Order: sequence, then structure tokens, then C-alpha cells
Amino acid sequence: MSRVIIAGASGLIGSNLCTMLDGHKVDLLVRRPIANVRDAITQHVADPSRWPDIITTLNPDVAISCLGTTWKKSGKDAAQFRAVDQDLVLAFATAAHFAGATQFITVSSVGATKDTSNLYLRTKGEVEDSLALLAFDRLDILRPGLLTGDRQNDRRIGERAAILAAPIIDRLIPSAFSRFRSIPAFAVARAIAKLVGNGTMGRFIHENEAIGTLAG
Repeated sequence: MSRVIIAGASGLIGSNLCTMLDGHKVDLLVRRPIANVRDAITQHVADPSRWPDIITTLNPDVAISCLGTTWKKSGKDAAQFRAVDQDLVLAFATAAHFAGATQFITVSSVGATKDTSNLYLRTKGEVEDSLALLAFDRLDILRPGLLTGDRQNDRRIGERAAILAAPIIDRLIPSAFSRFRSIPAFAVARAIAKLVGNGTMGRFIHENEAIGTLAG
């Protein structure tokens, strides 16, 4: 059994993940209470500025970040976008490392790289590099393609259209570029659950094919 803390549990991947961690001690860091979470999971409701203080009391083994916002939710403001997708992720990781976590698992994105003009992909790439500097015993970075699943009316019009077209588009993408295909959020969550407690040390990047293999 591992002591696991999760940030971003209200999102598409995080909400699926909360149903898959039986046998582990699970704590959630949330801004607002999440409904329908099993009784064995403890929710810590607080402003993110208080999360580091809470984390120090939890003595985690594994920290999982499913944090992320959208360009629309950030008010189409680069600083606000980075405040969540970069600053909050790194603050969470730093506090978890300080509190004793030896494994960090994070959801990034296919195509993540610091060497691009695309704000979203550049931010993801910079976060990946910064996480590596924290020197967790094990760092798992998941880079899924377009996520499919029920986001409860929290979809952008363009994203909804892409999801509807995904079954057709996926068939047109050659296997060599399978990392760009869509993938169900529950499969990403299942892959994360399988990674929890893996004792092999190092930095590991998991794209669609590896995520699917882990999910089974």
C-alpha cells in the first residue's frame, strides 16, 4: 500500500483515477469538495496556497498531478494559464518532494516541448524539465493524445468537434504516429493507477501506446 496524494482530482482523468486506487491510502487536494468520492478517500478542501502546509502532514509516498486548465478558463491570459499548468504543478511537486514523496506522476501532453512557440506545448515541456530537476526517485510523465470522455458540459466547441471526428481521424493516422490519436481518459487514469508504487528508478515518458499497454 502506498500513501498517495492527488491534485486535480475533479478533472476528467482525476475523477476516473479516484475509482481505481483501492488498496492505497489516498488524499485529495481540492479547492471545493468533490461529490461521489468513496469514503476511504480523504478530501482536503483549501486554497492552493495552503496545500504545501497540508502536504507536509501527509507523509506521501506518491504524488499525482492531474492539474490543468484551458485557454478559455484562463481568460485567454498567458499568465493565468501558466499559474495553473506550470506554477501550481511545480509548487505541488516541490511540496510533495519536501514531504518525502519518492515518486511523482504527472499528466502532460503529446508534443510537449520547451522548443516551440505554442504556449500550451511549451508550458508542458518546461514543466517536464523542471520536474526532472526535483530529482524524485521516479518521475512518470504521461503524454496522452486528445482525451475522450464525459467532461460534463466543460468542452470547448472545437474540442467537442474533434472528439466527434476522432474515430475517423484516428483510422487515418499511421501507426508510426499513433501518439497523436485520441485516447479515453479512463485508460490514462488506469495507467496511472498501475504506475503507483513502481520502484524502478528514473524518468519515464509514456505516450499513447505505452499508456494503452499499462491500462491493459
